[in-house]
Parts: sequence; C-alpha cells; structure tokens
Amino acid sequence: MSAWVLPDHIADVLPSEARHIEELRRQLLDTARGYGYELVMPPMLEHLESLLSGTGEALGLQTFKLVDQLSGRSMGLRADTTPQVARIDAHLLNRQGVARLCYCGPVVHVRPDRPHATREPLQFGAEIYGHAGLEADTEVLVLALDCLHAAGIQGKVLVDMADARIVRALFAGVPVDGGVLARVHAALATKDASELRSLTRDFSAASRDGLLALVQLYGDAKVLDEAERALPATPAVRQALADLRQLGRQLGSGANVSFDLSDLRGYAYYSGMRFGIYVNGAADALVRGGRYDEVGAVFGRNRPAVGFSLDLRELVEVLPARPLRAAVRAPWSDASGLRDAIAALRRSGETVVCVLPGHESEIDEFHCDRELVEQGGQWTVQTI
Repeated sequence: MSAWVLPDHIADVLPSEARHIEELRRQLLDTARGYGYELVMPPMLEHLESLLSGTGEALGLQTFKLVDQLSGRSMGLRADTTPQVARIDAHLLNRQGVARLCYCGPVVHVRPDRPHATREPLQFGAEIYGHAGLEADTEVLVLALDCLHAAGIQGKVLVDMADARIVRALFAGVPVDGGVLARVHAALATKDASELRSLTRDFSAASRDGLLALVQLYGDAKVLDEAERALPATPAVRQALADLRQLGRQLGSGANVSFDLSDLRGYAYYSGMRFGIYVNGAADALVRGGRYDEVGAVFGRNRPAVGFSLDLRELVEVLPARPLRAAVRAPWSDASGLRDAIAALRRSGETVVCVLPGHESEIDEFHCDRELVEQGGQWTVQTI
C-alpha cells in the first residue's frame, strides 16, 4: 500500500472546499456571537473517565482510545464536544447564572455514522447552560435555523422534534437490563413493531401499548393530539407533549415542523426535547440537538442545558460552490513603489497575487479581475 493513501473515510480538504468551510466557520461563529454566545476551545484529547463519564455506550464505541506516554493513563480523542463543554461550564466557568457557549473544531469517530460520511467531522455547536425553561429551547432552535440561513440554505427547512421524557416515562417501573433497553431503542428507531412486540411481551400493559403506539406517532401537529389519546396520561408525558406543541408554535412560519415521538437517534445524554433539522440534498438530519439537563451531573453540577451541533463538512456538501475570490494581479518586480502599493492594498483587505516569473498564465483559487500597473511613476489598479 502506498504511504500516501489515507485511512478509509478520512480525506484531505482541498483549496476551494477549505476556503468555503473556513468562511462558513466564521459566519456561524459570528451568528452565535450575535446571540451572546462565547467561544470555547476544548482539547482534542482527554482522560477517558472525563471524556466519557455519563455519556452512554454509543459515544464510547465511537471514541478512539490510546495510552498517554507521560502518565500511563487511558485517553481518548473526542467524538463529541458537548461533554467537554459541560465540563468547562461546571468546573472552569462555575457561573451561577446563564452561560451561552459555542465551539467549532474537529471530532474523530471510530466508524462513520452513516454510509459515505467522514470519520473526522468539523463540529460546530452552541449551548445554553443554567435555564430550564422553554425560552432556552426556543432560542437554540431559532439560532440553529439562523445559522443555516447565514450559511446559504434557501427556503424553509424541516424541523423534526421528539422528547426523551416520553420513552423514559413508558419505561418507568419496568425492570429491564441494558441489552434489552438498547434493542427496544433500536426497534423504535426503525419502527419495527414486530420486534418491539416481542421485546416488550413481559412489560406491563401500559408500557407495552404505549411503546407500540409510538411507532405510529409521527407526522404534523395532529400527532400530538393522537399521542394524548394513545399514551398513558402521566405528568411527564403530558408535559412533554405540551412543550412540543408550544415549541412548534414558537417556530411559526420560519420552518416546516413535524414530530416523530419514537425518534431516539443520537447520544444517550438527551433528557428532554430533541430535534433534527433536514434540508434538501442531505441524506440525514444536518443539525441535531435538544435538551440534556443531566450531562453535567458527573462533573458535580447538574445544570439545565440545551444546544445543537452540525458538521461543517456536511453543510458544505449541500451548498453550491462559491465563486473564486476576486484578487488583484501584481508583477514580481523591484520597481520603485511596487511593494508599498501591494502592502497598502493588502491592508485594505484586498488579495494581491504576485505573479512569479514564468507562471503568468496559471489558474488557481483566485480570480484576478484587476491588475496593478505602473502609469506615470504611480502604481494603480485597473480592471482586466
């Protein structure tokens, strides 16, 4: 095998795409900053007990593990940034009020999470800590939509919502081991009623019937009315349905809204409302998020938390390619005043490409639509 062949699902990012990704990164961070979110930069690797505590088996299976040559302790490359941000909120910031935090950096997955996906996503996310109300849920949803619009996604997108409290309520009082629980979650995700019926044969009638009903509970807002009739009238279920109805109204005309009450995809730390945002051209949800009030408990501060994340490399794939960046072409010369003229243009924000001798006709990432020419002892920019 050639030394330069990269591992499966790992790829270099070449100039045009890299420029697009970097411009998107700046746009999304600026959008989050406009809402008052502060940027944090967690490390790529941590001790495993810190990185994976309280996150569930799914994240552990996606995490590359290695041994620190300095301490001999087990470490991991992050597969998701949310637990790290929870640690920062709990231990480093330690604020009593609301903390709005955002981040953007690579994560690494042991396996791609779907066909043709990269194992090295560039994850952007935004999170609110310290507020348990629907106001924070609404802000996160609106910010996620604004980020997509700032990136160039046109028209309405589909926001699909669920709530982890519903499934938790249906499991209340049912003794079940982790293996069966995982299989039930998988059957719900694939809407496999036959498998679900088999797995829940020893459950109480209320739990079994409620879980089987979830398989059919997806669609528009009418689904919430159907759920009120089909599911047990426990306080947790009623509150979850009321919250979903309110969040759907809050989004108004900004997006199409649907509900899939059996959707449990994602990491196990979600504790309440959860959502995916779908856009044309993407094979799966482009944005995923929700409420995860318990994610900070292992760090000693069980603060309310809600947020979302997306992969910039996936986002670029559904956007049209950006045109080449306009630039000024300049000769490579020791002529008087040339270097000062080039420096002045660059200080003003222009890209100036100096043409090296013998390479006057090469095409690159920049579109030189103007050139720097000498006229009467002065260097001026002219349109080509």
